[in-house]
Amino acid sequence: MSKRLEGRAAVITGGADGIGQGIARRFAAEGASVIVADYDAERGPAVAEELQALGANAAFARCDVTSRDDVFGAVDLCVERFGSVDILVNNAYRGEGPVRIERKTDERFEDALKMCLYATKWAMERALPHMKARRWGRVINMASLNGVNAHMGSADYNAAKEAVRAYSRTAAREWAPYGICVNVICPAAISAAYRRFAEMTPDVAAATAAANPMGRMGDPESDIGGVALFLASEDARYLTGNTLFVDGGGHINGVPWVPDFGPEE
Repeated sequence: MSKRLEGRAAVITGGADGIGQGIARRFAAEGASVIVADYDAERGPAVAEELQALGANAAFARCDVTSRDDVFGAVDLCVERFGSVDILVNNAYRGEGPVRIERKTDERFEDALKMCLYATKWAMERALPHMKARRWGRVINMASLNGVNAHMGSADYNAAKEAVRAYSRTAAREWAPYGICVNVICPAAISAAYRRFAEMTPDVAAATAAANPMGRMGDPESDIGGVALFLASEDARYLTGNTLFVDGGGHINGVPWVPDFGPEE
């Protein structure tokens, strides 16, 4: 029985941990060659070796997604090593704790836009000529329920992730004639960011998970990775421009999110 991504090559930003790592493992198990593009020069190579142990072709690309050269380099490495770039997963993000909207600096907004919108734009524009030439491509961009539900304390992240959704829909419309599908996942999973959040505020994290209709946070590999696999496969060839809420139903009525900002000035 053939694997669903046999012969395909993928770049996954933020692939060294959390959701990115879960997707990388799922893709590798289904036959994809994978570039683990990540800022973490320790975990990244280890994850690439883990994928190789699963029988996949895999390599690490040191990638700070706020650098266009790094993002371009990750896509270029995929083409150099594997002969193409068929699947692109824009997932990387590193952020800070919640801050009231009036205290958000311009620098924090600029960083969020670079990590989300600009990194996605750079990766997509670098991959486009290769996908267009093959008349086949899958782009999976990670957005967030934070933006959809207007979670407090993360206005910079919310705005940047909603910008990614708008950009993705436009690209889906423009690139559909080339057989390139562009879709968005809004996940709720035990990501690296969620683990840090749970360490800092375990009670709030537990309450957030309990408020989810399914009563838990998703698993990066089995819950989020499975949907990403579908979007990356031939089965999703007629699906584009959509946002999939892979969140256990958390988007239906919204999950309460009231962080502790500390005393007001």
